[in-house]
Amino acid sequence: MKAHELRDQSLKELESVEREKAEELMQLKIKLSMHQLDNPLQVRELRREVAVIKTVINEKRNAAE
Repeated sequence: MKAHELRDQSLKELESVEREKAEELMQLKIKLSMHQLDNPLQVRELRREVAVIKTVINEKRNAAE
């Protein structure tokens, strides 16, 4: 997801997406450690997605103050 797409969502939606992505990241890391992951770059991409989501969440929280 792009940051401009995320900015259109509400704070609650963003927090739920962030939880889902964080859990997915944890599962990918487990698969990576067990050498069951076909593409290890998925971990990097997902980690960056989570970072963008967290950035947008922080922007929304700071704008509300």
